Amino acid sequence: MGRRPSTPSRPDGAAAPDGAAADGARRWGGSGARRPRGPAGRIAARAGLPSVSSRRRRTAWAAVLTGTVAASLLAAPSFSSATPATPAAPAGGPSAGGSSAEAAECPDGLKAAATCYAGRDHNGAYYTVAIPDEWNRSLVVHAHGGPGLGDGSDPERSVEDLERWSVMVEEGYAWVGSSYRRGGYGTRMAAADTENVRRAFVAQFGEPRRTYLHGQSWGGNVAAKVLETYGGSRSADAAPGTGGARSGPYDGALMTNGLLAGGSRGYDFRVDLRAVYQFYCQNLPRPSEPQYPVWQGLPADSDLTTGEVNARLQECTGHSSQPAERTAEQQRKLTDILAVTGVPEHELASHLRFSVFTFRDLVNNRLDGRNPFSNKGVRYSGSHDDAALNAGVERFSADRSAARDLAWDSDLTGRVDVPVLTLHAIDDPTVYVENESAYRSTLRAAHRGHHLVQSFTRESEHSGLSAAEYANSVTALDSWVRDGRRPTPRSLAASCADFDQKYDTGCFYDPTYRPAPYSSRVNARPGGHRWPAMTSAQERRWSKIEGIGIAP
Repeated sequence: MGRRPSTPSRPDGAAAPDGAAADGARRWGGSGARRPRGPAGRIAARAGLPSVSSRRRRTAWAAVLTGTVAASLLAAPSFSSATPATPAAPAGGPSAGGSSAEAAECPDGLKAAATCYAGRDHNGAYYTVAIPDEWNRSLVVHAHGGPGLGDGSDPERSVEDLERWSVMVEEGYAWVGSSYRRGGYGTRMAAADTENVRRAFVAQFGEPRRTYLHGQSWGGNVAAKVLETYGGSRSADAAPGTGGARSGPYDGALMTNGLLAGGSRGYDFRVDLRAVYQFYCQNLPRPSEPQYPVWQGLPADSDLTTGEVNARLQECTGHSSQPAERTAEQQRKLTDILAVTGVPEHELASHLRFSVFTFRDLVNNRLDGRNPFSNKGVRYSGSHDDAALNAGVERFSADRSAARDLAWDSDLTGRVDVPVLTLHAIDDPTVYVENESAYRSTLRAAHRGHHLVQSFTRESEHSGLSAAEYANSVTALDSWVRDGRRPTPRSLAASCADFDQKYDTGCFYDPTYRPAPYSSRVNARPGGHRWPAMTSAQERRWSKIEGIGIAP
């Protein structure tokens, strides 16, 4: 899902106070000389280097890392010994390749409290690292949302995400995030790039005590795929809090507003939007333009722009006008589209653009023109004339191989063996909260439901939840892993107040909320009530097919 402003908002839409920025990392107390701050200061002290200012510390840290002192003091293990064995990956999967990250400027809110680095892995994916001066020796590996649609890796994306979730660094966690090797769809590709930056971090900075995944929006789908594909499995005696040895690199995961229904079902509401919109508006394509099926999004060679799509939406529905300025026909069409699809009015343009441009990428660039979508068996309702709508709307069935490839790439089996905590805004307009019902059913069907705790807040943002809630969530996950203290919706609601004293962004938990089934929000296709959408047996069988999945 797309990027949104990072400023947290309260449920009433009021912006959070400016004081939500970092208070700064913890300082060493006591009189006399101060102890060296952070990994840079401590390594410099061991090496006999003088104490320096924050900016000069970063320069000294870079010099130490590239010198013989770093080689002797950090002694980062080689990949073969530091990283547990993982399942075979698709071509272009994780490896230790790529150059080391170099010192870089931190976002403004972290400049006084962390040291930052930027690098690029062997697949061309840019990544960003932040190590707080008072590092708790745990690492957060971040999977970003989207997908974006650029041809290559966007070097700014991981920097922007670090700034957006700097609260995790402020809480003492090192942070690393990949921009992924390219834009466009590819959940397993993004999962491989996410695992790649974890390995790059270990190779340069050493193995952290604990490693957590954070997935936001589509990144929740990516992070869940990382857990299922690259590790996180523990032996029977290694339950949280027991101190048992792990067999995978991850200790737990936090998914926030995650697309956890997977790709084969997660976009069905946008498939419906695309079909219903065209029934009413007839301008994507226009009758005078070359015709193409709506499941294609756009032809591969179309030069239609996002601005032109917005203009056509406005032409048909008067979407951006005040209600009094719309014609009666525009208002009727807008009312019908919203009523039938359930898309929030203020997100209609965004969801429509996704169903145009991201569908084009998925179909034409990743699936060789094959159709992974279907609206067969769907009865649309809520319009002023449902009979006419269902008789006239474009109908299509998925190509079986395309549906299989999309499912293998992005659907989830639920086979995770580490604690997973989710946080979801009840009124998230981009990734509906009912995704959490799908994920709960998926893990329960895989007999992994005891690894999942879900929490919900009375917010209506997608990528801008309260900083106090993010800090509360990562701390609760860490306590669950270290001490076996499994959080509950009520304990999360209670503990958030302590973090809000620091961040002053509000705590909006609703510990009594339970989301409705996924099919209550998204029209289920035949068989679409059963979870998981892809079983472990299917995944194993499909993995043997040459060329399976999304084009890298």
